[in-house]
Amino acid sequence: MSTWPAVLPAPHARPAPAPARSATDYACTVPTDERVALARGWLHLGLAALVASGLFSVLLVVSRTPGINSWLPAAGFFHVALVVHVDLSVLVWFAALAGMLWSLHTPARGLRWGQAALALCALGTAAMAIAPFTGAGTPVMANYIPVLAGPLFLGGLLVFAAGVALLVLRTLAQAPRLGFAFDGRGALRFGLNVAAVATAVALLAFAWSWVEVPTSLEGKAYYEILFWGGGHALQFTWTLLMLVAWLWLAGACGAKVPLSPRVALLMFALALLAVFVTPYAYVAYPVASVEHRALLTWAMRLGGGVAILPVALAAVVGMASAPPLKPQARPWRAALLSSVLLFGAGGLIGVAITGSNVRIPAHYHGCIVGVTLALMGMAYQLLPALGYAAPAGRLATAQPWVYAAGQLMHIVGLVWSGGYGVQRKVAGAGQVLRTPGEIAGMGLMGLGGAIAIAGGLLFLVVVLRAMRRPAVR
Repeated sequence: MSTWPAVLPAPHARPAPAPARSATDYACTVPTDERVALARGWLHLGLAALVASGLFSVLLVVSRTPGINSWLPAAGFFHVALVVHVDLSVLVWFAALAGMLWSLHTPARGLRWGQAALALCALGTAAMAIAPFTGAGTPVMANYIPVLAGPLFLGGLLVFAAGVALLVLRTLAQAPRLGFAFDGRGALRFGLNVAAVATAVALLAFAWSWVEVPTSLEGKAYYEILFWGGGHALQFTWTLLMLVAWLWLAGACGAKVPLSPRVALLMFALALLAVFVTPYAYVAYPVASVEHRALLTWAMRLGGGVAILPVALAAVVGMASAPPLKPQARPWRAALLSSVLLFGAGGLIGVAITGSNVRIPAHYHGCIVGVTLALMGMAYQLLPALGYAAPAGRLATAQPWVYAAGQLMHIVGLVWSGGYGVQRKVAGAGQVLRTPGEIAGMGLMGLGGAIAIAGGLLFLVVVLRAMRRPAVR
């Protein structure tokens, strides 16, 4: 029997090992070095884009709400506001949060390249946001990336694209080796890597289209073809970031996600294979052909759609059996569940689309807001790691649900109006609202949009309040 006191370790005894994490725990290690400052910069860019986008979204909702829109020159306000709102709230916000995640995910080497990428993206974003106030540029409502066809906006967009290209090159060059560790952490790292590859393919597609698009085309026809291929590839990026966020948030909440990391890797790999249909479509068919467009659409539905349902079900089922949450985890759960709800609603609406009416924006608003809510949850979850306080309290927990409820009302109103044939991308008198049903549907859209704007503002309030408080270590 040992004579050593019970409170002291025996000579040469090894310390008790820390509790091991399960191989199915979906989480990523967050660094504490200089990469944190770079990640903070990307978060700040994303928040600035949301602030500016929110200002333009007010013009959007007002210009389409019956009764109120008569106070404004709706067509001019609507189309300019729509261009800038979409590019800031989708393109810049999503790319900035991707930059935050990739900066934390990659090694600390080559930080100057990451800082240069951030500076270029910030400069391009500022130019795009200022362009509407210079009076130069005709709004072109192209799918995926609408533009103001003027030198300042297009120049800003090119500078922003250069920044994203530099960000992706650094991410892929510094991407950590995954080896054969088929665990939850490895699955998330693989998902982030695949998102970077999808972005690289999208940039290649944009450049390829720019070379191939007939110069005889003008206006919307030109930009529609220019952005079609790369825009499809970018949808893989956004979807992959959302799936990573769902698994990460579920793991952070303590949920035992009933999805094997090998299956998660398989889902991400399927998306990767579908991404590479994009360059094949460029080789096989002319960019302006129907076959080119159809092949890209098929690849997006197959590679992006198949992975979503199992990951969503696994995350929701895991959360149903999760242990009682700490106060700081409640906003993460709210963001996760509301994200699944909105993305699912957008997907179901997409199945019901017939013709060109406001059901189309209802579909992509549901899907885009699903991604946005997932990234909002990631911002909440990572704030303490970035040196800020953890968002907590009723306001932080309610914010995702307020935003989701408003957007759900918004898209239900659009679906309702779409049943009457109300056309998309029009406002004011151009909507031609004749019946009480059409007016009620667009009125519901306007009310939901106003609530969603309030939910977006609440997100900014919660995050900025957390940034003003010191982090608890």
